[in-house]
Amino acid sequence: MKARDLMTPQPCCCSPNDSITEVASMMRDNDCGSVPVVEAGRVVGIVTDRDLAVRALARGLGGDAAVRDVMTASPECCGEDDDIHNVERVMGERQVRRVPIVNADGGCVGIVSQADLARATHSRNQVSDHEVAETVARISAPA
Repeated sequence: MKARDLMTPQPCCCSPNDSITEVASMMRDNDCGSVPVVEAGRVVGIVTDRDLAVRALARGLGGDAAVRDVMTASPECCGEDDDIHNVERVMGERQVRRVPIVNADGGCVGIVSQADLARATHSRNQVSDHEVAETVARISAPA
C-alpha cells in the first residue's frame, strides 16, 4: 500500500506568517489537529493543537503570534509513492502522530495520521493490527 492510498488528500495548510488564531480556526473548521506549514510551495513546518496549547498558550503568547513561533520546523515528510511501512517508520522514529505527504516538488498533497493507519487495518486489511500496535508503541514511548 502506498501513502497516496491512505492519506487524507489536500489538507488545509497555512503560512509561517499566519496568526495562531487563524490556524486554530482552520483546525476547528476542518476538524483536524494539525496543519502543515507551507512557504513557496514547500512544507517548512507543521503546527498541532498541542503546539498551540504548550508553545503558545502556556507561554502567554497572544492570538496574533505567528505560526513560525510555535510550529515544528522541517518535519520529516514522505512521498505520495512511499510504501506505508515507510510512513510507519517515520512516525515511530520521530514519535509523531501525523506525517505530511508531498509530491515530487515538495508540495503538500496529503497527510497520514495514526488514525488513518488504524482505519486501514479494518477497511482494507493492508496494514496489520500488529504493525499499527508497534507504531503506536514507538510513537508513545517516553523520550
